[in-house]
This record gives sequence, C-alpha cells and structure tokens, in this order.
Amino acid sequence: MGITEEWFSKENKDYDEDVEHRKPNEEIMFYRNVAEGNLDAVRASINAHRFSAPEGAGVLSRDPVQNLKYHFVIGAALIARICIEEGMELEKSFRLSDFYIQKLDNIHRVKDVEDLHARMVMDYTRRMQVSKRNSSYSRPINECMNYIYTHIKERITIDDLADYTSNSTSYISRLFKEELGISASDYIRKMKIEKSKNLLRYSEYSLVDIANYLAFASQSHFIQIFSKEVGMTPKNYREKYFNTYWKADTGYWEEGDPGDSDDPQ
Repeated sequence: MGITEEWFSKENKDYDEDVEHRKPNEEIMFYRNVAEGNLDAVRASINAHRFSAPEGAGVLSRDPVQNLKYHFVIGAALIARICIEEGMELEKSFRLSDFYIQKLDNIHRVKDVEDLHARMVMDYTRRMQVSKRNSSYSRPINECMNYIYTHIKERITIDDLADYTSNSTSYISRLFKEELGISASDYIRKMKIEKSKNLLRYSEYSLVDIANYLAFASQSHFIQIFSKEVGMTPKNYREKYFNTYWKADTGYWEEGDPGDSDDPQ
C-alpha cells in the first residue's frame, strides 16, 4: 500500500472510530498560562493529568511511552517559542527546552515522562514570572539582557552592548540607569555573580575555574566581587548551599534536585 492509500485508510478508520483531537484553544490556553507565569492554572492542569490523558491527544506512536515523548517534544517546542514571544531571553528559552528534551533519552515509563513534563512546565512558568517583571523594559534593554545572558562567559563591555543594539554607549548607559536603577557594568557584574552562585551550588568547579569561566580578571578579583555582592566568600557560600535549592512555600534552602526550585536562575 502506498503512502497516499495508507493515509486515506487511516483517515477513514479515524472517522469510523470517532477519533477527535482536543480543541486547539485548550492547548493554547495552557501554553499561555505557562507564558504568563500563572502557577495556579499550570498546577491545576498537572494535577488533572491533562498531559498524559489519552482523550483527544492524538496517537503519534503505538508505543505509549514513545507517544508521550513525541507530545512532550511538541509541547516543549511550542512553549519555548511562546515564552520568547512573551519576553524570555531567546537563548535561555531554547536551551531550557533542549535540556528537558534531552532528558527523555533516559526515560522509559509513562509516569516518568509525565513527571518530567510537569517539572518542565513549572520551570518555565516560574521563570516567566520573573520575566514578566521585566516586561516594561524597553527593546534595547531587553536586547542587552539577552546579549549578557548569551555571552556571560565573556568579558562584556558597554561598547559591546551599544554595538549589538545599534545605539550609542551614552544612550545604553542612560537606559540602564533609568530602567534598572544601576549601571550596565553593575548589571553585568550582578549576572555573573548569579551565574557563579549556581556553579557553586550545583557543580564542583574550583574557584579558579569559575573565575576563568566567567572572565573575571583573577580568582582573587572574583572572590572580592562575590564577597561584596553576596556578603560571604564563595567558599562559605558553597559550604552553606551546595546541592540545595530555594523552596518558596517554606522560605528555606533545602537539599535535593534543583529542578524543583522556585528560584529560577
């Protein structure tokens, strides 16, 4: 049977069996809830097991696990793009999507795919809550934020930001002061420190490795800046927070998987 004949046969079978997909607006509403940072609505969908519910989901594979993985990938791709449209940094959104899709390689049960999907959508939703706070920023500032996120491992200057946004250095400097209340260099330093905090918490990189990775002038310079920004040395920070994450509902740092974090970085 040729591909055309096979399609018509499948289509007729679907008609005979009254196979019907979910209404598009239901899925779009879910994606919009994620993009708007609506934690309550996203949690309600998770608790109702809407992702793994077979009704109207479409059969992309006869294997239940593979079928759910296909739906996972489609959902991750759509969520990534909608979140970009709603203000998330482009590279951050795509890298986050890639990260969760790659985790599917080691999953072999429907329940585990569903759990990973729940973690992914909650991660995006929490990050979008943070992103929404920045939604009032101007286009050049949002472009600068995206550039800084993407080039965090490099030495970034105000000239780099001005060139990237096709604006003058004085204009970019003024926008940072007006919209963020700090200078561009202070913002860059703050983002590098936030990145270093994640490396201290979730990796075993040495202090010199972290300093080099984030393009600090030296290890001692990194320690000096970190201590000033955070109020403790990188060594003390690692000793206190290694392999912990912020749990918003308790207000404490807890041990465990940072994938459950309410503190998106």
